[in-house]
Amino acid sequence: MKKLSRRDFIKKSAAAAFAGAFLPTIIPASALGKGGVLAPSERIVFGCIGVGSQMRGHRDFYAGFGGSQVIAVCDVRRSNREESKRVVEEISARRSNLENYKGCDMTEDYQDIIERDDIDAVVIATPDHWHVQIALAAAKAGKHVYLEKPMSLTIEEGKILSDAVRRTGIKLQVGTQQRTEASFRKAAEIVRNKLIGDVKEIYTDIGVFAQPKILKEEPIPEGFNYEKWLGPSPWYPYNSERVRSFWNGGWRCFWDYGCRKDGDWGAHHYDIIQWALGKDDSFPTLFCPPNTDGSVCRFFEYENGPRVYINPFGQNGGTKGHMIRFIGTKGEVRVSRGNRIDSDPEWLAKGFLPNGSTKLQVVPNIREDLINCIRTGGTPICNADVGYHTSATCQLSAMALRLNRPIKWDAKAEKIIGDPVAQSMTSRVRRAPYFLGV
Repeated sequence: MKKLSRRDFIKKSAAAAFAGAFLPTIIPASALGKGGVLAPSERIVFGCIGVGSQMRGHRDFYAGFGGSQVIAVCDVRRSNREESKRVVEEISARRSNLENYKGCDMTEDYQDIIERDDIDAVVIATPDHWHVQIALAAAKAGKHVYLEKPMSLTIEEGKILSDAVRRTGIKLQVGTQQRTEASFRKAAEIVRNKLIGDVKEIYTDIGVFAQPKILKEEPIPEGFNYEKWLGPSPWYPYNSERVRSFWNGGWRCFWDYGCRKDGDWGAHHYDIIQWALGKDDSFPTLFCPPNTDGSVCRFFEYENGPRVYINPFGQNGGTKGHMIRFIGTKGEVRVSRGNRIDSDPEWLAKGFLPNGSTKLQVVPNIREDLINCIRTGGTPICNADVGYHTSATCQLSAMALRLNRPIKWDAKAEKIIGDPVAQSMTSRVRRAPYFLGV
């Protein structure tokens, strides 16, 4: 029997998934090494794009995991790509099961990675305004994608990418990894099975950024391609604070590159809320700024469903020290990272689900989940459709805050009702020559 090449094996798996095959994929023995470890020719080969601080965990995992390897890194900062090349090669050198490894290449142009035939998948951890452009190019090239959250900068971009993933059959995983934590899954199952009754209110804390200041022009550092960092976003004079990669500031403060805290922590917590409510394929329909309808904090709500209060600041007890609090007619459940979960009544968080309950997908590792789905044709736990609906929720919530007025969203038509200015914000003008090509 002729052994499948790595590329042929991956293509056959993807083709089966795209054709709508629901039978389990059997990995042939010829594709396995001793002890069931994937042979070198069968590993998923990755390129990493945007190798700053957010990439480190992804890069190190895929460089060191037995079912994958990293052979190229890309960044507009020379220091970032040089450091990542060094780290990848150090990790790879320590692997006893990585034969004939030829080292890690580096480039400042993501197209150099997209165009390589020996790369199967890419990890994208750039600022948000580059997410869709690179992921779309990867999808068109038949490459699978691990994409940092939020999936897109605009609603229009998210729809374009979601459609492209469906059309090409590639696997795309959005990095909203809270779905892999047992506490969030359990809280979502408690809500989904109505063990706290009908959910009436949800409170979530996503934090706030300081307002960005007017920045003075500074010299562009040597080895940094600022023009390419800006990409499709408007041109501004260089300032180190504008491009700083920092979880509580830097570029995340600016609307040009993301939707601030909604796209930062909101992308995580809104995702869990959608999951718990069984609304992965839907949206909230009303988004309101602070001081609307008697609420001191902003909120969004679902049609015939609960209201989600953002940064409640003690309103009705707030989040009670947790990240998300679900309040139902028969009790409540509160959940945070670090597998923290509490409930009223207490036994809900401590006990098992009753027989016959709906169980949600169990995925211990979101990065490995992408590899498994590439090989078996499965659906990633945070796939492109999930990412589209969550990121649109982030963007609409941010839009109500920016405009300081309620935004009504038609979930079926996927457009804003009665507000042409807000509707225009579902897309953005892209600076030449950084067009999507669609």
